[in-house]
Amino acid sequence: MDNKNVWIFAEQRNDKIMNVAYEILGAARRLADKRNCEVYAALLGDHVEHLAEGLIQHGADKVCVVEDPLLRVFTTDAYTDAVEAIIKNFKPEIFLYGATTIGRDLAPRVASRVHTGLTADCTGLDIDEDGLLLQIRPAFGGNLMATIKCPEKRPQMATVRPGVMEKLPEDASRSGDVIRFNVELDENNIRTKILQIVKEAKRTVNLEEAKIIVSGGRGLKTPEGFKLIKELADALGGVVGASRAAVDSGWISSDHQVGQTGKTVKPELYIACGISGAIQHLAGMSGSRTIVAINMDPNAPIFKVADYGIVGDLYKVIPMIIDEIKNAKDASSVL
Repeated sequence: MDNKNVWIFAEQRNDKIMNVAYEILGAARRLADKRNCEVYAALLGDHVEHLAEGLIQHGADKVCVVEDPLLRVFTTDAYTDAVEAIIKNFKPEIFLYGATTIGRDLAPRVASRVHTGLTADCTGLDIDEDGLLLQIRPAFGGNLMATIKCPEKRPQMATVRPGVMEKLPEDASRSGDVIRFNVELDENNIRTKILQIVKEAKRTVNLEEAKIIVSGGRGLKTPEGFKLIKELADALGGVVGASRAAVDSGWISSDHQVGQTGKTVKPELYIACGISGAIQHLAGMSGSRTIVAINMDPNAPIFKVADYGIVGDLYKVIPMIIDEIKNAKDASSVL
């Protein structure tokens, strides 16, 4: 096969590169170093070439820019046509997308067009001894980890879950090339027209980028327990997370779920309240910088990964923590 190099889809919205693009760019850099090849970023939009420099500073060797007014906002048809043209012209060996709403829509369409496979929602990527991409993802509800290969078709394609890959630190000294690639898009082939974009009024939880997360689990015993979790999160300036058990019990919506079948997070501080520490949950939060666990069971698995453990009734412990936080804030305001 003459396919070579590792490519990523550099998703941008409203003239801003999405954080997941930098994360998969870091993964692509590590894969490319193993394959002794280059990293390309595909940047699509209208007047977006100025964003290429940031991609180079985060690990890209080359940025392929496709600009067209029809790419100003995402439509499945236009973006599929553009990425298909890129793949057929440049023949990448590996092509990665973020597992966002756009990536999950775009990647399977492109895979169908270029007749290759696609592994969705990967949490790990590696290269085996034969140079094949190892695509690692949860299976059977997160009870197993599957490693998938695509030995025959190219490119090897995967979507990658946000929050699981380490983005490289920005390096202003890096240099790279910008390739302006022209794709002839036909407006008649675009079946969806965006007339207006209205932001949803509902507040969504951005767990992946939160610096502080306070999560509740089955140990809360009732859904009302999340009121206390939210009070602690608000006191710390954080957001509320949850275990799968709490979500499955209907105590809180699934957008709060942390774990293999939820969101993978790496906050500065993660407080696990009434969470035993099932392996699926640990896989989603063990990368946190500091982990605090509050649990009645001194043998709970969560204590094995916790930096600080509190054995006790969370309904007694958490109010004490909240009081201390308030006292500290009051003292600092006096000073």
